[in-house]
Formats: sequence, C-alpha cells, structure tokens
Amino acid sequence: MLKLACFIRINKSAKCACCSGLEPVSISLFLDIGVSMLAELFSRIAKEYSFERARAFTNSPFGNFVRHDVAIEAKKHVLMSPHELTVKASVGQGAWASVPWLAFFDPLVTDSATKGFYVVVLINPQNQTFTLSLNQGTTEVFEEFKTARGLKVLARRARDMADRLPEYAEKFSEAPIDLGSDDRLPAGYVAGHAFGRTYQADSVSEVEFSADLNLMLKAYATLVERGGTTPTDVMQEEAGSESIEETRKYVLSRRIERSPKVRKGVLKAKPPICECCGLNPKNDFGFQGAVEEYPLDVHHAAPLFGLAEGETRRYRIPQDFLVLCPTCHRMMHKQKDVSDLKALKAKLRFKIARIDTFSSF
Repeated sequence: MLKLACFIRINKSAKCACCSGLEPVSISLFLDIGVSMLAELFSRIAKEYSFERARAFTNSPFGNFVRHDVAIEAKKHVLMSPHELTVKASVGQGAWASVPWLAFFDPLVTDSATKGFYVVVLINPQNQTFTLSLNQGTTEVFEEFKTARGLKVLARRARDMADRLPEYAEKFSEAPIDLGSDDRLPAGYVAGHAFGRTYQADSVSEVEFSADLNLMLKAYATLVERGGTTPTDVMQEEAGSESIEETRKYVLSRRIERSPKVRKGVLKAKPPICECCGLNPKNDFGFQGAVEEYPLDVHHAAPLFGLAEGETRRYRIPQDFLVLCPTCHRMMHKQKDVSDLKALKAKLRFKIARIDTFSSF
C-alpha cells in the first residue's frame, strides 16, 4: 500500500515521505496500477462548465483544457490497451454544447461521435454529474430516420447492444440517464444509452472510476468482436455459416479489412497488384488514381479462427494482409484456410494476357 500511495502522491506533484528526494515519475505508473486522474478532471468539468459556458466560446482556456488536457489524460489511460482506440473530447462546434463529452472510438467501428457505437463520458452540468456510457452516434441515425423515429431506432439498438453483452450489462445500470437538457443531441444520447453508470462530482474515487472505465472498454471490445449492432441473421448470411462463433470471427475479420486506415496502410506498403492472379489495375486497365482508390481488396490473412474472445486482435500492417482483386478475394474466403495463398494460386485456370500499349500508363 505504501508503494501505491507513493505513486499517487508523486503524480500529483506532492512530496512523498518515503521518496521525497526523487524526481516526479511518469504518468505511466498510473497505467501499471490502473489508476488515472480522469474522475477528478470530469468532476471539475461538471462543476465549472455552467459558469464557463456564460463566457466567450472562441479561444476559451476552459474549452482548450477539455479538448486538449482531458483528452491527453484519457489517451494515457488507454495507452497499454490491446486494442487501438482514439480519444476525442468536445465542448461544442462553434458554440458551447449543452452536454460536453469525451469519447473512446475503435477505428474499426467509427472515428466520430456522429456514427457507429462507442464508449463516452457525458457530463451533466446542471446536476454536476457525469455518466460513463456505452452509446451510439446520433447524427447519422437522425439524418436517415429524422428525429422522432430516430430516437426509437436508437433506443431499439441500445436494447440490442445490452442484450448482446449480458455479462457486462448486469455489472452496470440500464436505467435511463439524465443529461439535464432536452436539446436534440442530448436526447439522442439518452435514447442511445445501452448501459453505464452515473457519478456525482467529487464523490467518486479514482480507483472506482478507473475500474469501471476499464470494464466498459472491455465490454466495447467484446461488442465489436460479437458483431456490434448488426443483426445475427444478417451476419450469418454474409458469413455463410450458422455457427455464431465462426460468424462473429468472419465479420470481425471483414471489419478489419474494410477499415479505411488499414486499407490505406496496406496499399501504400505493398504493390497495388493482386498477389494471386497478378491483376495490375494500372497496367491492365490504365487505371490512374490515388493508391487507396485502386479497385483492389485488402484481405486479412492472419486467421482469427484460433483467437478466443477477449484475446488481443492487434494486426500488423502489411504483414498480416494480402492485396487481392475482388474475384480472388471472394475465392479466398471460400477456402477452408483463408490465409493459404499458395492453395488459391494452385486453383488458377487462367493467365492475364497484357497488351503492350497499356505499358505506357
């Protein structure tokens, strides 16, 4: 216990009786013991936001504090996460938002609070509370279904998310949340809330909040692995399998392949040529354009089929991927071993005959 107290006091720039001669240590020590300063920072936002909101938005030091300082602290908390996460904090775009927030995004699902699903801390300045929530992007839903119907769609999907994560939902609360605002976006956050926990400013310990956040991020990763908000029958049809486990792994692998970040990274690191049949869009079709726009697919060749749920799903770019034309990609997925390029090449019954005039492109 002395060691834990020492770490916490040092990171708060206070001298410790047992090591007062040492220089302040890195925040990474918090990562080692799973504790951060986030609860303290969220408490400050909840208490001070109403006052700051009455002041000018442009160049607000408080706004910069939320967007920059709080976001950096949150990034430190997930630095050692086995899954890649991006963090963003917001107090509004051009004007103060009714409900400031900080969110954790899995790039395989979303990079924005407007779409997909994610973990978010929603702050209620009226009640001086903040809520840790598994939630959804509201803007995309409102654009498709309008507000009234969109709220119902969000609520239904929230129910589906909780049902897909029963072992996590039971450790949090599924009760409706109060954000202190009836504005359109906060109403969407309320409807899109699957489960979470609300804290009163200054009455929650860092240890308690950090433990809850870590558990919620595990729930998030599990939801990604289980197919997110996609209905089971849709996933099974796409995977061509009735096995829930194999279907989920197939869908996750495809989600990795379709990630814009993954695709761009692989196509920049590898020649834009099908690694099976040799199709070269530039030479064979005279295609000209940015590499990421090439009519080629990125195939996740490192199989997930031996990966147990909850294990790391990190991938290496470009080592774990193949560049394939759409036809070869579909044939690869019809193989028992979706990583066996040699077997796929052995099945080829054609060769591409190139016209010399295309070589000038």
